[in-house]
Amino acid sequence: MTFSIHGLAVARGIAIGRAVLIASSRVDVAHYFIAPAQMEAEIDRVRVGRNAVVDEIHRLQHDMPKDAPHELTALLDVHLMLLQDELLTTGVKHWITERLYNAEWALTTQLEVIARQFDEMEDEYLRERKADLEQVVERILRYMKGAASPVVPPASRRKTQQDLLLDDTVDVPLVLIAHDLSPADMLQFKQSVFAGFVTDVGGKTSHTAIVARSMDIPAVVGARSASQLVRQDDWVIVDGDAGVMIVDPSPIILAEYGFKQRQGELERGRLSRLRHTPAVTLDGQKVELLANIEMPDDASAALKAGAVGVGLFRSEFLFMGRQGNLPGEEEQYQAYKRAVEGMEGLPVTIRTVDVGADKPLDKTSRDGAHLNPALGLRAIRWSLADPAMFLNQLRAILRAAAHGQVNLLIPMLAHGSEIRHTLALIDHARAELDNKGVAYGPVRLGAMIEIPAAALTLKLFLKYFDFLSIGTNDLIQYTLAIDRADESVAHLYDPLHPAVLRLVADTIAECNRQGKGVSVCGEMAGDVSLTRLLLGLGLRSFSMHPAQILAVKQEVLRADTGRLKTWAQLVLESDEPATALGS
Repeated sequence: MTFSIHGLAVARGIAIGRAVLIASSRVDVAHYFIAPAQMEAEIDRVRVGRNAVVDEIHRLQHDMPKDAPHELTALLDVHLMLLQDELLTTGVKHWITERLYNAEWALTTQLEVIARQFDEMEDEYLRERKADLEQVVERILRYMKGAASPVVPPASRRKTQQDLLLDDTVDVPLVLIAHDLSPADMLQFKQSVFAGFVTDVGGKTSHTAIVARSMDIPAVVGARSASQLVRQDDWVIVDGDAGVMIVDPSPIILAEYGFKQRQGELERGRLSRLRHTPAVTLDGQKVELLANIEMPDDASAALKAGAVGVGLFRSEFLFMGRQGNLPGEEEQYQAYKRAVEGMEGLPVTIRTVDVGADKPLDKTSRDGAHLNPALGLRAIRWSLADPAMFLNQLRAILRAAAHGQVNLLIPMLAHGSEIRHTLALIDHARAELDNKGVAYGPVRLGAMIEIPAAALTLKLFLKYFDFLSIGTNDLIQYTLAIDRADESVAHLYDPLHPAVLRLVADTIAECNRQGKGVSVCGEMAGDVSLTRLLLGLGLRSFSMHPAQILAVKQEVLRADTGRLKTWAQLVLESDEPATALGS
């Protein structure tokens, strides 16, 4: 019987094939109290299991295929950081020595403690790293239990050819269905050339989504009970555009999606030919299409997609899972340098760390910070509260600027005092490098516009900064008082709300009046349904995930900004912009 399962669309395209089920890696754990004399033995059991997983990841890194996505390398590094995190190891020791829990019980108890901290994080990308933590703990538990990691079914057990009830008989692709997938699993499964992925859990920035996008594979995550409802070898369709999986499709549905699949392949082929085409509108307006990246090695994907620079390097990824051992100046410098050199002379915009008291980076707890982390000590507020850490980052960024074009971007500014304090610390970082005789380069200074207060005081910001970058994700959240992570109000999160559009439009207009650079680096930038509107409002710089660049470029090449300007004003002045957008 045909039925559909809905989730989140995270990687475009259509995949049709047989389901390969990977059972949940959850490991049953025994709970019992130990005798005091057993404490050291239990601690050692956890240590041996952890070291075994570390060795496994090191082997995977050493044997990494040359064509493996850079995202896998980065995510394996994250797993290593989590395995070596002091909060995990000291917490496990605490439960064993203070509560006399057995090793497995202590490990899962500490997992729950840290997982709650991840759940409180405001940043969606960092919040979803909880899945990485769960996976490293599960791998430790499997080693302690003596269970092997899940493996791909041997090729000899696969059906290699079936009649898809379409026009042709083809080799049968495989679609991977799992509760969740670790980066190590993804590396293992990559050898089998899966046509698509579906997972029960995850979000648009989960590691499965990141790797699927990097491999240009259709994927749906957050499909909840997919791994329980789908049977091994079922025919399935993954619609990565709509976020839907269709199980046991009828011949008519198969034919329909087979046609969509071929159309999608033809479209991707056409888009790929635009890679080296300059992004210029029909009326001659040059448009800058930049990439958002998380790690230095993402630069190659940005270049491959035709990006003319990096509009947002989220430096917080380097800080994640490093409580008590944050990256120092030299480590950060090497990372930023790799990104700059990887872009081969194109500009790289590095945003200073966007974390805060709600994220597990600082041993010192701050009472009440967890009550509303979106309004708490995060981003630049956190950096200014820890000048030593901030100066480390500023010196590293300035040093990296000696190797290419670097822009320095400051997140979540709202007050003039914050601006002046930040600029003073940047000057201080330069003075420290001068005193040490360390080389550094010039940087253009920019500020994120993601708080309504900032959008309403643009002239103040433009007195101090060379360019502005509109972070639409947070700007929408703060303007509409909507927690975008709260499912009960997520339907009210609206980029086309008149107030949001007014703030975006006014920011673009004021920057253009003063001859200052302005870009959009939130999700709006990569949404092709909004490209024409943003062009009509005067935007000429978009920064997005590399996978979205060619589709946005196609919209740019078809646009006439002269005609769009009048239409965009009508949308802006409408009580229902979403309706006017379609007119």
